[in-house]
Amino acid sequence: MTLLVISPDYASHLLPLAAIATAWQRRGERVVVATGPATDDIVRRFGFERVPLELGRGSNPGVIRAEEQPEEEDDSLRGFFDATRLGLVPTLHYQAGERLTDLMWRPVEKAAATIAVVEAVQPDTVIVDHLAFSARLGLEAAGIRYADVVLGHPSALPVGDELYGYPAAWPAAFDPDPDALAGLEALCRRVSESFTAEWNAALAALAPELPPSASAFSETGDLLLFNYPAELDDPARASLLPPHTHLGSTRRDDSGDAAVEAWIAESADPFVYVSFGSFLSVRDDVLARVAEALRQLGVRAAVATGSGDSARLGPLPARWLVREHLPQVTLLRHAAAAVTHGGNNSVTEAVDSGVPLLVLPFSTDQFAGAAALERAGLGEALDPNAATPAELAEALGRLLSPDYPGRVELGAIAAGLRSFPGPERAYAAATSPASSALRHPASGVDLDRRGRCRGAADGASWKHAR
Repeated sequence: MTLLVISPDYASHLLPLAAIATAWQRRGERVVVATGPATDDIVRRFGFERVPLELGRGSNPGVIRAEEQPEEEDDSLRGFFDATRLGLVPTLHYQAGERLTDLMWRPVEKAAATIAVVEAVQPDTVIVDHLAFSARLGLEAAGIRYADVVLGHPSALPVGDELYGYPAAWPAAFDPDPDALAGLEALCRRVSESFTAEWNAALAALAPELPPSASAFSETGDLLLFNYPAELDDPARASLLPPHTHLGSTRRDDSGDAAVEAWIAESADPFVYVSFGSFLSVRDDVLARVAEALRQLGVRAAVATGSGDSARLGPLPARWLVREHLPQVTLLRHAAAAVTHGGNNSVTEAVDSGVPLLVLPFSTDQFAGAAALERAGLGEALDPNAATPAELAEALGRLLSPDYPGRVELGAIAAGLRSFPGPERAYAAATSPASSALRHPASGVDLDRRGRCRGAADGASWKHAR
């Protein structure tokens, strides 16, 4: 039996997908990952095979730097970083504007390449990152069944009157200007219409017999998986969605760093884990204010600087652990609180470990995720461009308190997630009788989900979510 995982060449996307695939690996099944070369080392560390499939012009092996990207992506990335310094609406507006000209990278070519990979690998099951739009377009065109994994807040898949790129909710610390929001909403509507037109044009070139999509951002695969705890989702959205499964968290095993494990063991004092992920770590000005807040509190800290300049953090206490990259899951298992930009991996892995979060959201679905944590009483959110060290220290003080009200609820959620881990939930969903249509017989000839006979010879990036 063979599982094919299709992922953009970004570590933040591949890591949760690879963790899902370990459920198949543990059962002795072959796992093949179709992605680009930047994340080859991650594929190898998991013990999987890789076949080449590049789905975007950019890439990210774990820490992204604009100067290491192709020229056009370099310019776009620098523009994005600059926009984050101006505030939430300028950031979202910039991202939406970029999508108008770069919605899918070479969609027909990459869709055809995806189909070719499926035909070469002959998988029994296919799992795809929801934001791998060109790949999913190819699977749709060829009628190949697949499990669709939404990484990020569930609103990354818009339903009802939601718009892709327009946050479904705002944390209490943010009060966007209504006129600015109206302009953002109008732009996001134009992007949605443009994306749907591009999707349909590519679909017509690949499979002219298929009907066009009414809303391409709302297209889903045959099995819908949310890499998110159900406890943080809005129950009102459930009735608007096709059948789906919440994985909770796809926590991976990143243990084995002896120096980190020794640092954890050297003191029983509580510590705070800090990371802004592979993209937003460039905002070392915000990291510097967080560092000052931690010095004011006098607590231990483990800080992942990413692409930021560690010199900007100021004097580093001897009890701190500061590196470009740290084993996040290992540290979250022991942390008393965490500071994050609100990325999907950070949020889900912290909740899985029962760790309250201080979220400093910059872009995309990070605002909705921060609002969800606030609503559930599992964390707090502040504006990364406005929060002072004193305000950050005050919020962290509340989260570090043994009496923090959300700690009990977090413990209960974490226990539930550990009792039935996300990869096992994905495997159960994909192999249940209700999902039997996902499984392709090994003969290489089957009826696809549109009833056509298909034989072996038949022929994502920061702009979306981080």
